[in-house]
Formats: sequence, C-alpha cells, structure tokens
Amino acid sequence: MARPSQYPLELRRRAVRMVAEVRPEYDTEWSAMKAVAQKLGIGTTETLRNWVRQDQIDAGARPGTTTEESAELKRLKEENAELKRANDILKAAASFFAAELDRPHTRS
Repeated sequence: MARPSQYPLELRRRAVRMVAEVRPEYDTEWSAMKAVAQKLGIGTTETLRNWVRQDQIDAGARPGTTTEESAELKRLKEENAELKRANDILKAAASFFAAELDRPHTRS
C-alpha cells in the first residue's frame, strides 16, 4: 500500500500552477520544474514532474489513468477482495453443513 504523501495537496496544486506560470521564462519544462521544486522545498524535481504529468492526465491533455479512475479502481479491487473472502467463507460453511447432512445419524 502506498504511503500518504508528505506534501499537502495545496502545495502540490500550487507547485503545478507555478510550473505553468513560469514555464515561458525557462528554456525547458524541466528547468522550470527544477526552479519551482527548489523554491518550494520539494525533495526532487522528479516528484514535481509526476505531479505535473498527473495534472495533465486529469485535465485530459495527456493520455493515462486519471486520479479519479485510479481511486475507483482501487476501491473496486478492495471490494473484489472482500467479496472473494466472503465467498470462501460461504463455500467452507456449505461444505461443513453438507458433510453434516451426509453423516449417518443414530436415533436414541
């Protein structure tokens, strides 16, 4: 399971906005990201690059799995795992009770 981000959501949003705002001042997008990452104290430029790319995906400007789709997929996987566990329990219970019915009973 992924650990929660050490960076607050508002900082991530601000950093992505800043990259878009200062991009024209730099030769490359990477250099703009590097400057913003340093200015905001973000550990690595790659972290900021990932945020920018995910924002582009969420906006529909780049192909990929949106944040919303990822959250839904995670929820569905968890639900599927829970249903499989419940199904396994029900199968075990059915086997147990079927064995009880097949066992000969003595009457007193």
